[in-house]
Amino acid sequence: MSGSISPLAPKIYAEMPPVRGVRMATAAAGIKYKNRTDVLMMVFDRPATVAGVFTRSKCPSAPVDFCRANLPGGVARAVVVNSGNANAFTGRKGRESTQMTAEAAARAVGCSEGEVFLASTGVIGEPLDATKFSGVLDSLAASGTEDFWFEAAKAIMTTDTYPKVATRTAELGGVTVTINGIAKGSGMIAPDMATMLSFVVTDMPVAAEVLQSLLARHTQTSFNAITVDSDTSTSDTLLAFATGKAALDPITSLDDPRAEIFGQALSDVLFELAILVVRDGEGATKQVSIHVEGATTDASAFRIAKAIADSPLVKTAIAGEDANWGRVVMAVGKAGEPADRDRLAIRFGDLLVARDGERAEGYDEAATSAYMKGEELELTVSLGLGEGKATVYTCDLTHGYITINGDYRS
Repeated sequence: MSGSISPLAPKIYAEMPPVRGVRMATAAAGIKYKNRTDVLMMVFDRPATVAGVFTRSKCPSAPVDFCRANLPGGVARAVVVNSGNANAFTGRKGRESTQMTAEAAARAVGCSEGEVFLASTGVIGEPLDATKFSGVLDSLAASGTEDFWFEAAKAIMTTDTYPKVATRTAELGGVTVTINGIAKGSGMIAPDMATMLSFVVTDMPVAAEVLQSLLARHTQTSFNAITVDSDTSTSDTLLAFATGKAALDPITSLDDPRAEIFGQALSDVLFELAILVVRDGEGATKQVSIHVEGATTDASAFRIAKAIADSPLVKTAIAGEDANWGRVVMAVGKAGEPADRDRLAIRFGDLLVARDGERAEGYDEAATSAYMKGEELELTVSLGLGEGKATVYTCDLTHGYITINGDYRS
């Protein structure tokens, strides 16, 4: 965790209500950081259904492999998360570490290792000494409380400058159901399950396959629509759990009209967490929404938006509050997607800066420069080729990013 809090940090945090059926506890195991919690344990007193989305990295961490192996079982009793060490690129030692942790968690909770889920975040390539925290899992399992979401979010931070929490409720059949989520992420953030860890729990009874479908769908417009630095992590893990404690019949099919209502609340939680990650981008001073419209397809629009969002030249211009739309033209042109230079239009906020392949008539440099001083910016590119559209959320690229990552292991 870096010393100063992001200028884009929330002014107030969500009041996180308890979710029936899950208890949490944290510990300071000294994995990397001194004098702060770095292990989180979540315990489900009765089996919860589970769904998950993971990194598309070809070099995934040992915990990602472990979770993928357990996910088809569809049931969870315990989650163990550590920060400070990613347990990635750690070979046989990494697998032994996950095994030791899973065995300790299963013993502590009284379940099988197939009902345990693990996640790790931090430095890549350092063996993780699981003995540092496997011994505390018994006491964590016994001491967990329902009302512990904010502390749980703190325990999974690495270079994050603030904890990330979100909550929503939905009215279904006269019963209020709750969805809570926490996330960590600040750097090494790019789509394909944007780099982070996130854990979402609801008391709604939902079948695992329905939860999986909804989670995958709404990840596309939340965690898969953000980028800080174009780098996809080895460790991305998003797990959703349904404790089933709400007094309702379970949602067992996407055809159930309640699936849409529940899915929208889930989408809201995921999106809020994703934006909190972007606003805590390493060194960030501005949040930027990049809208592409008029593309040949939505997929094409997304790839163009991502090319703009990932461009160091675009991002440094935004950091310098320079409305250099020439860099946006460059990024559109390099994206490898259909584009017609002479139909292109670009807006910063509501200000038209380029149109039909040249600077817009009546372009106002002073007004555009004033707009660039804001903390939240909207940049829109119109291609004039079709109906495809997409939005990618990003932040600027400042000297702070280099400072944080230049010193990351020291």
